[in-house]
Amino acid sequence: MSPRPYQLGRRQAEVDEGRRRVLAAARALLGATENFGSFTVEAVARAADVARATVYYQFGSKSGLLEAICDDLATSARMDTLAESFALPDPLAALRSFVSVFGRFWDSDRAAMRRLRALAHLDPDVKAVISARDDRRRQGLSVLLGRLRDQRQAAAGSEETIAVLMALTSFETFDALAGPTASCCEALPVIYRLIDAVLGAPASPSPGHAVRGPGPREQRAARRSAGPAPAPHEDAQRRQEGQDHHPNRVPPAEGDGGSG
Repeated sequence: MSPRPYQLGRRQAEVDEGRRRVLAAARALLGATENFGSFTVEAVARAADVARATVYYQFGSKSGLLEAICDDLATSARMDTLAESFALPDPLAALRSFVSVFGRFWDSDRAAMRRLRALAHLDPDVKAVISARDDRRRQGLSVLLGRLRDQRQAAAGSEETIAVLMALTSFETFDALAGPTASCCEALPVIYRLIDAVLGAPASPSPGHAVRGPGPREQRAARRSAGPAPAPHEDAQRRQEGQDHHPNRVPPAEGDGGSG
């Protein structure tokens, strides 16, 4: 029997392993480097301990490598679940699900994500890749907002609304709201409230949080604004005067003291 099938299988395994090493090295380099110009195919090849030609053989070009990095990040974040978001019958619930998937995506590797987004302002190759990915997010938002518009929320599908939601669902917004210690997903409640405000949707309390009534401080402020409380005898007199002048009150019969 020819050993060729086994040899081909072993060769494919080596190719796949080399690809994984290159992607891991590229993500690590993106997250660790402080010099924007240091992210090159040569630097990635050195970090992965492979030949420069191997990177080009695997990915074709620097843009191909960047596309593969983005795909690897998307796989890590389970971006395939976006299909489930679009399948939800309620458009607002579908929009929130869509946003939550992106929150998970931005959280998949924040260091690498931050560097990619920054590099997009300096490197045309990175800009082309990131812009194409952002366009996909814009298209998804357009579809979901179109469904909201069909439910007579006329402003939901406007270009201005889409632009605002693009800003609210961007990595930069999630990253800023989460801060250095929290995850991007922890910023979701704030993002939801901001989206509700933009769409004019009724805001609902977060699950497990009851609506809070006025506290002691608010109650004291309300009492101060209402003025001093009347003395007990004055309060009783006011109530009696109100009864005497009530238009529907039947006066007591002569000789009747009004008691039953």
